[in-house]
Amino acid sequence: MTSSPRPLRGRRLSRAVALALAPILLPQTVRLRRVVPLLPEPPRPWEGGGGTDPIHLLVLGDSMAVGVGVDDAAVALAGHLSAQLTELTGRPVRWRSRGRNGATARDVIRDHLDEALNAPTDLVVISLGANDSMQVRSHRAFRRDIKRILRVTFAAHPDAVVLMSALPAFHRFGLLPEPLRTTLALHSQSLEVSARRALERFPRAHMTPPLPPYADDHFATDDFHPSASGYREWAEFIVADAFQHGIGADLQR
Repeated sequence: MTSSPRPLRGRRLSRAVALALAPILLPQTVRLRRVVPLLPEPPRPWEGGGGTDPIHLLVLGDSMAVGVGVDDAAVALAGHLSAQLTELTGRPVRWRSRGRNGATARDVIRDHLDEALNAPTDLVVISLGANDSMQVRSHRAFRRDIKRILRVTFAAHPDAVVLMSALPAFHRFGLLPEPLRTTLALHSQSLEVSARRALERFPRAHMTPPLPPYADDHFATDDFHPSASGYREWAEFIVADAFQHGIGADLQR
């Protein structure tokens, strides 16, 4: 697919705007960190499920991959993905979550990717980009990291399917003041465009569209991470989109 000039200019502009507004955005970010509760990662182990001939699910990435916002990883993204997959395929799921709170794509490559792939893997669901957006990483660096994650994943597990979630819709995060909210939304959208283009190069990879408007109970107590209900809503959307695009057929026996 040929790239049009308008999205390219938009990606360049998003980072330029963020850097130009840094004298305003940095103090806003510091104040947010003081007032927003710092929720912990749920207790380990971040894995569960099983059964005969299970789908081996790996959820990889940042705080939302490992379940910040809930007290048990079983009711976070991986647990709800497992329930949806079992409902639609009739197969049990053996799930694992790997990553950490605050991780960027680069952090995942450096600290988690090799270990995460050192086990049977049929489906990888990636949650990344929020921290890359907040650190104002360039779209080129983000695309390069996503492509590396995909290459390493398919080298280790050629028959796996990879689903990457759309980046957070920062314009819906009411706790974020302006202009921080709009600036993060603009830059996250630019990173998402680059990630989508990276995934287009891999036939067994797919990126979800943006999540529909969040329900009233979507957020946890920090108004930033999903609650158990938010994770369920997100998991249902990811799996429904995958099956709509014919990806679920690879997971059925």
